[in-house]
Amino acid sequence: MKKMIVLLMATVGFIQVSNAQKDAKAKVILNEVSKKYRSYNIVKADFTLLIDDQQSNLKDTQQGTLYVKANANKYKISMTGQDIISDGKTLWTYLKEEKEVQVTNVNNNDEALNPAKIFTIYEKGFKYLYTGDKKIGTKVYQIIDLTPIDINRSYFKIRLSIDRAAKQIANAVIFEKSGNKYTYTVKSFVPNAKVSESTFTFDAKKYPGVEVVDLR
Repeated sequence: MKKMIVLLMATVGFIQVSNAQKDAKAKVILNEVSKKYRSYNIVKADFTLLIDDQQSNLKDTQQGTLYVKANANKYKISMTGQDIISDGKTLWTYLKEEKEVQVTNVNNNDEALNPAKIFTIYEKGFKYLYTGDKKIGTKVYQIIDLTPIDINRSYFKIRLSIDRAAKQIANAVIFEKSGNKYTYTVKSFVPNAKVSESTFTFDAKKYPGVEVVDLR
């Protein structure tokens, strides 16, 4: 499970696609999503992560909840087995079964992805291409492919499905060079969620018996 969460936060890569470009329609759509997202304080999103491991011919599904402070590098991911928490400076990875929390510094370089950047990911280091609309039920989704500029990364594409009416990312698929796919689907989205600032820190005193492993 640790690997699954790290995938969301790790550097993504690609095999360069020559026809990918920063087209005008994609830019307009993404700017609308970013503008709406930045108008919120704290966002809460319940999501499903589907892992399609082509190498092992296995599929797995995980459920999780993401809290993000929209205009600060603060977030919390809670899933079965672990929580990942950041106050913008320190990163805590709490492994529940092991009763261990690993403490590291936040990586703020432009190449690193983290949940706090998920709605503004396209702004640096990516080409983007609008590939059309897709209707599912009563909703219409705008499909945009992101391809990182750095050819040395391990992923070749991120495909976003954006709810055209809500102007929100509903689905993101990470395509790995190995053939594996990681699909994040937003099940519910709560803008301006009422949570305390302590959500974005880890207080070991509240977890009796937890081992703190400081890796800074």
